[in-house]
Amino acid sequence: MDKSETGNKQGAARRSFLKKGALGVGAAAIGAGFLARESVAFAQDREGASLTKGDAAILQLLLAAEIIETDLWQQYKELGGVEVAASNPVVQPYVNGLVQLDGDMPQYISDNTDDEISHVAFLRAYLKSKGHEPINLDKFAHNLAPSTVSGVPQTGRLTNLKQLSVDTSWWTRYRSKENLDLGAPAFPQAVPSLNEGQHPAIPATAADLNDPNHIQAIANTAGFHFGFIEQAGTSLYATLSQRVSSPERLKETPATRTANADEKKLPPSSPLPS
Repeated sequence: MDKSETGNKQGAARRSFLKKGALGVGAAAIGAGFLARESVAFAQDREGASLTKGDAAILQLLLAAEIIETDLWQQYKELGGVEVAASNPVVQPYVNGLVQLDGDMPQYISDNTDDEISHVAFLRAYLKSKGHEPINLDKFAHNLAPSTVSGVPQTGRLTNLKQLSVDTSWWTRYRSKENLDLGAPAFPQAVPSLNEGQHPAIPATAADLNDPNHIQAIANTAGFHFGFIEQAGTSLYATLSQRVSSPERLKETPATRTANADEKKLPPSSPLPS
């Protein structure tokens, strides 16, 4: 079996797990929340009705989160996406490091970036359709410089992937039978050093691409960061969805729409802790 076929099967398995497992649990929790106040929620649901103050605030917060996620993924795509991997040989050492983690990592990065861009566009359009001006974070993007590697647009960024502290406890949590809600101790960091200090997840300059060991370490940081981003986003939607007053708002959130379309994917295989 060749590597691409294996990668495709792994990708399908990850998508299936998210749809049937992780989001399935979230949907059950959301459903329980609505049943508790069914008459109130459904009585307020009217086609074309204006947003309640609470629903508008939740959607604005989710939009802010999606804008930040888009900023993160765009930076990864500029240096490790499938399009760049095929057209910019300068970044090949970084791409090679990502591929060591999972053969379809460049495609995963590009697909996730496209998903986040669509989430932002949808939430902005939905808020406008209800008479609300969408939140705009552009004014915060001017003080963070991007990577200076050739081919990267030299525009201001919201997030700094050159200096990260990454919480890797999600890695041990997903592999544990224990439950914090039932008295389990805090889950340990898979890679304690990543949760301390600041580490690059992208090559900050062309010099970072010269040492194979150094660029692999940068790619490993990115791999753990991918999982951190995705598990945090899933948790946010599952929590806030229980606070929405209208089933229409729940149905039209980006996480629900992409899960129903089987578009959202779990991260590819993350690096094993050393």
